[in-house]
Amino acid sequence: MNELIQKITNLQKSDYYDNANLHIHTNLSDGILTPQEVIKKAKEVNLKYISITDHNSIEAYNIIKPGIYDNTELISGVEFDCWYKTNFIHIIGYGINIKDKNLNKLCAKAKAGKTIDLVRLCAGRRSTKAINCIKEAGGIAVLAHPACCWNFKLKQMISELKSQGLDGLEVYYPYKSHRKIIRFHSTKIIEQIADDLNLIKTGGADSHGTNLKDR
Repeated sequence: MNELIQKITNLQKSDYYDNANLHIHTNLSDGILTPQEVIKKAKEVNLKYISITDHNSIEAYNIIKPGIYDNTELISGVEFDCWYKTNFIHIIGYGINIKDKNLNKLCAKAKAGKTIDLVRLCAGRRSTKAINCIKEAGGIAVLAHPACCWNFKLKQMISELKSQGLDGLEVYYPYKSHRKIIRFHSTKIIEQIADDLNLIKTGGADSHGTNLKDR
């Protein structure tokens, strides 16, 4: 895990706007591309680091294994829908052991739990459970698109999540389409919180379509 942390820590803001996308969905959750097509597209646009982070699913890694494909490195990932008190949040796990039993148990079993918003909202996962499962599976836990968290005490919430084991914040995120509309905080604030709390900064385009650089 230390090697993974170092690798992600070494990525700069410019990398996330040029050759790294650590937030990609496939057709195994609510994306369009197959896992194989994600690898192909990533190589075509010269992405050096990518992660498939399907909602509540690591099924993609039964098809495409984490590793290096030519010059593109696929880092294992998952995006869990969960609750922190009354806040519905998304926790991404990177570098997870895809064979970990508890992590697999936390994943959705039915397609609806990976694709339908209402079903995902009602799943009832708690942030502590999601973070613990990610950590026990050897991964690092990152709060996705934190500017969309409707919480006036965001820094306090993130600090409490850190006490649960949170490692980082998704700082470099485009906030497009509906995310732009529901954005509650500025990315500048998110970056400052990451610095203040000494959290890892990550980024990704939250790709659901065919353009893995669509920001």
